[in-house]
Amino acid sequence: MSKKYISLAHDIVEKLGGKENILDGYHCQTRLRFKVADESKIDVKALEDLNGITKYIFNAGVHQVVIGTHVKEVYEEVEKIIGTNSSVQVEKEKKGLLTTIIEFVAGTFQPVIPALSGAGMVKAVLALLIVFQVISPESQTYYLLNMFADGVFFFLPIILAFTEAQKLRCNPILAASVAAMMMHPNWTALVTAGNPVHFFDIIPFSLATYTGTVIPILLVIFVQSYVEKFFNRVIPKSVELVFVPMLTFLVMGTLAFSVLGPIGSIIGGYLATFFTFLSVNASWVPAVLIGGFLPIMVMFGLHNGVAPLGVMQMAELGYDSIFGPGCVCSNIAQATASAVVAFRTKDKKMRQVAMTGSITAYMGITEPTLYGVNLPKKYPLVAAMVGGGLGGLYAGLTNTHRFATGSSGLPAILLYIGDDTMRFFWNIVVALIISAVSTAVLTYILSFKFEKEEIISDIPEVKEVIWEDTLVVSPIKGNVIALKDVHDEAFASEALGKGFAIEPIEGKVVAPFDGEVVAIFPTKHAIGLVSETGIEILIHVGLNTVELAGKYFETLVEAGQSVKKGQPLLNFDIEKIQTAGYETQVPIVITNTPQYSSIETIMTGQTSCSEDILAVRV
Repeated sequence: MSKKYISLAHDIVEKLGGKENILDGYHCQTRLRFKVADESKIDVKALEDLNGITKYIFNAGVHQVVIGTHVKEVYEEVEKIIGTNSSVQVEKEKKGLLTTIIEFVAGTFQPVIPALSGAGMVKAVLALLIVFQVISPESQTYYLLNMFADGVFFFLPIILAFTEAQKLRCNPILAASVAAMMMHPNWTALVTAGNPVHFFDIIPFSLATYTGTVIPILLVIFVQSYVEKFFNRVIPKSVELVFVPMLTFLVMGTLAFSVLGPIGSIIGGYLATFFTFLSVNASWVPAVLIGGFLPIMVMFGLHNGVAPLGVMQMAELGYDSIFGPGCVCSNIAQATASAVVAFRTKDKKMRQVAMTGSITAYMGITEPTLYGVNLPKKYPLVAAMVGGGLGGLYAGLTNTHRFATGSSGLPAILLYIGDDTMRFFWNIVVALIISAVSTAVLTYILSFKFEKEEIISDIPEVKEVIWEDTLVVSPIKGNVIALKDVHDEAFASEALGKGFAIEPIEGKVVAPFDGEVVAIFPTKHAIGLVSETGIEILIHVGLNTVELAGKYFETLVEAGQSVKKGQPLLNFDIEKIQTAGYETQVPIVITNTPQYSSIETIMTGQTSCSEDILAVRV
C-alpha cells in the first residue's frame, strides 16, 4: 500500500505547478518523471526541500524528481492526482540531435529492462545449477529452464517493436505484428533452405535471420511510424480500421524483407565486428570509461544511450563486455564511498542518507546516493570515479563479460557465470574488490580534509551550549494528541518528521515562535515556518484538505514575511471543512528532525495558543 505517501504526492504535484500544469507523468526505478506545460510554474527550491525528495533534475525535456527505491508507491498516489491531462496543449520544444537520439533509445529500451533482468537471473540460476552439477545439460530440466530464459531474447524484436512504437506514437500491436512476420517459422525455413527468394518474382528478399536481433527491427518500426501515420491521414475514417493495417502490413512486410531488414543485418554485422575487435584488442577501454565516468553519464542522461550497446552486443555475440562490467564496478564504488561518508560525517541527517543510499547502491540503484551524498560533497564522487575506473581496468584487461542483462549491483555477479566456467565470475569479484577497497581508502583519506570542519566543531565546549532545549508553543487552541494517532500514515509514521497534532476547537493558527514564513501552500491548508534558531516546522490544517483548493481557508501572511510568536497566520472554518467530509486534525511536525537529538511533546490535554508544547534539543 502507498497511502503513507499521499501527502508527499500532493506536495510534489503542487510544486510542479499543480495538476493542470502536468502533461505526462511516469516513473523509472528511482525517479518520478514529468512533462509540464509551463516550466515557470515549477518551484524548484521548494520541491527539493520536500522531506522525501533527494534531488530535482531537468534533462532532455523531462523534469525528474529523485525519490528512491519506493518510487512506485509514491507514483501510485501521484497518478491518482494527475490522472490524464490530454486537453493541455504545449508547444513542441526544440531538442538537439544527441538529446533526441538518447530519448529515443532510452524510451525504447527502458521498458524492456525488467524482462531482460528476469531472464538474466534465470540464466544465472541455470549456470549455478550446471556448475554445481545439480542438473545435467542433457536433462529436460535444463532444456526447460533454458527456454524460460531464452524466450525474451529470442522474441526480443517483437518486444522492442512494441516499445518503440509506443515511443514513436504509432500502433504497437501493428508494430509487433510486423516483427512477428520477420520471425515466422516459414521465413526461417526459407533462410535455412538457402534458395533465392523473390516477391512476385521481381523483388529480392535477402536471406537473413532476425530472431534475437536489435538493429533491423529498430529501422523497420522507425519507418513504419511514418508509413502508418501517412495511411491514417489519407484513408477515410470510415474504412481506416481495415485498410490502414492491411496496407501497413503489405508495405512494411515488403520493405522489411527487401531493404530495411537486410540493412539492419549489415549494420548489426559491423557492430559485431566492432565488438569483437574491442574484446580482442582494447577490452579495457569500455570498462574503464564506464567504470570511471558512469556517474557523469547518469547526471546528463548519457547512460541511457550507452547501456543499449550491451544489449546489442549480447544479441550479436551472446555476452556483454561493453557496459555491464564497468557499470557494476562504478555502482559498487559509489556505494562504498557513501558508506565511508556515513562512517566519517558528524551530520546526522547526512549519515542517515549516506547509510541508506549505500545499501540501495550496493543493490544497483545509485541515484539516491549520487544526488544525496556523493555529488553534494564532491570528494566521495571523485573517489568513486577513481575506484570504479580501477575496477573497470582489471575487468577489461581480463576480458570479463556477463552472459545476461540484469541488475548492476552485488546480485549481478551471478550473471558472470557462463561458458561452463567460473573464470568470469571470479574476475568480476576481484574487480569489485579493487573498486571497493580503492574507493574506501581514497574516500577515507579525503574525508580528513573535507569533513574537517564538522569534526572540529564537535568539541565539549560546544556540546555544553547546544544541549539546551528550545521550546515551541502551540500554534492552535485545542486538544493535543500524539502524532501516531493522526489518521494519515505519512504523519503517523513520522515520515515527514517528529512532532504532535491538535484536534482544533478554534479555526485560528498563530506563529509558534519568532521566525520567518518560508512557504504557504497555494491551497492555503498548510504553512511552513523557520525559527530564528533554525527549527523548520510544518503546520498542516486537516487531512487531505489540499483537495479543497483553498476553500474555507484565509491566509494572513506571505512567504518571506518575518513573524513574531503569537502572530495570526491563518484562519480556517472548522465546521465547513468537516461538513465537506474532511478531518480537521492538525499535524505539526519538525521537518528537519534529523538535525536534532531529541524532540519531545511536554504536555497533553487541552492547550491554548501560548503554552509551551514541544522541547527541541540539538
